[in-house]
Amino acid sequence: MHAVNTGVNPLPLQGEILALVLNLIVTLCTESIGLVHSISLRSALASESRLHFNTNLRLLTAARGWYNPNGTLFNGISAVLLIISYSSASLVVCLDSSMTYADLAIAGTPLFVLGVALLLQVMIALSAMRAVKILTWSSSPFDLTAALVHHTQLTPATLRCMRCVSDLDTDEGPAKPSEIQPSAWHALPSIRRVVISLWVIVAACAGWAALVTYMSHKHLKSPFIPMTTKTWSFLPNESSSFILYPIPGVDLKVWILLFVNIVVVQGPLTLGLHCSELIANVIRDERRWRCATGRKGLTTATNPVKTIFTYPICFVLFVAKPFLHWMFGLSFQVFNYVSEGKLAESSVSMNTPQIWNLCIALFIFASLFTFVALRRPRGPQPAAYGHLQTLANLVDEWSPVMWWGHKEDGIPYCHAGTSDHPLPDVKMDCVYAGSGAGSLVLS
Repeated sequence: MHAVNTGVNPLPLQGEILALVLNLIVTLCTESIGLVHSISLRSALASESRLHFNTNLRLLTAARGWYNPNGTLFNGISAVLLIISYSSASLVVCLDSSMTYADLAIAGTPLFVLGVALLLQVMIALSAMRAVKILTWSSSPFDLTAALVHHTQLTPATLRCMRCVSDLDTDEGPAKPSEIQPSAWHALPSIRRVVISLWVIVAACAGWAALVTYMSHKHLKSPFIPMTTKTWSFLPNESSSFILYPIPGVDLKVWILLFVNIVVVQGPLTLGLHCSELIANVIRDERRWRCATGRKGLTTATNPVKTIFTYPICFVLFVAKPFLHWMFGLSFQVFNYVSEGKLAESSVSMNTPQIWNLCIALFIFASLFTFVALRRPRGPQPAAYGHLQTLANLVDEWSPVMWWGHKEDGIPYCHAGTSDHPLPDVKMDCVYAGSGAGSLVLS
């Protein structure tokens, strides 16, 4: 058995750059597939009267029907394929070593698996698209709400023009404006579950780092190098602390075992970042809605590519996906031993400083998304967070550009709503119920 000395042969810098670029390409492909899949899922849920929010976790929310392309079975397959896509990207760039040399190599098997995984995801997304009548291709919650109202799948409720999404369970209608709105954490239980799952991943990564650190100090002999301040670095180098274990077998058996190893470890990271989409998109929908009280008003149409760069939280998530997967690749590296042109053996190196770096990056990421989820919007405009029924209650006049505010005085209730021109601010000491509320009270 030959063990590759990773301390002598670190992956060259050009290999790390190539791995980062490959992860970015995988992110671009999977995000494009996800956009089609999520839009078809919205229409499928709407046809079952189960669509409540503009944003849904497409891999963890399913339509009815076992063989439905938007159902549980294919969503589960898509989740596995998503994990395999990023795991394959982590295995493509590796170090080939023999008794006389070590060089950068592109592994054909994981590259082939990556292509197949992406192709199968495309096929599932196209099947899901063909299996349902698409209500609207727009990712805007306002276009979706208008489509549902137009097709009578959603009916605006009366007396609730000043009620936010967290007031759904209350039977009370008229209300005074509130100076501050509930956070996404308090308004949506699913947001709380996502935030908790992020911190579980951070804790798991810290536990992994602590275990590898302990093992590197306990076994002070090759192929283990203990971690000290001198061995700390961002990229693995000749003095990096690590532990090494071999993967038995040759050729196909080695690749199967490598994929199993990396999928099990990397899977929670991939799913955690996928779940983070819920927080980013819900906050995006709410910030777009709050533009209705701004000088330029709310433009209902949206460009899904432009929103990535318009809203900081969406851009952070888009950058974090390839970057954190790349950092995982720095922590969990594969080294192949070549004999007579064939893969004779592989070894996996767990690099201690890079695992701690990943843990720190995940901690920063989880802290940012927790802060965003806990932040309470200010102003009297009721928070909707992309909730379709709430938007239907708040928007009483649809136009390409809308403003929200005070529309008319009344006794005993005033009316707040939307218009195609700027509106005055609502009156904080008045009770609002909606258009025609006075006649309802008199009757």
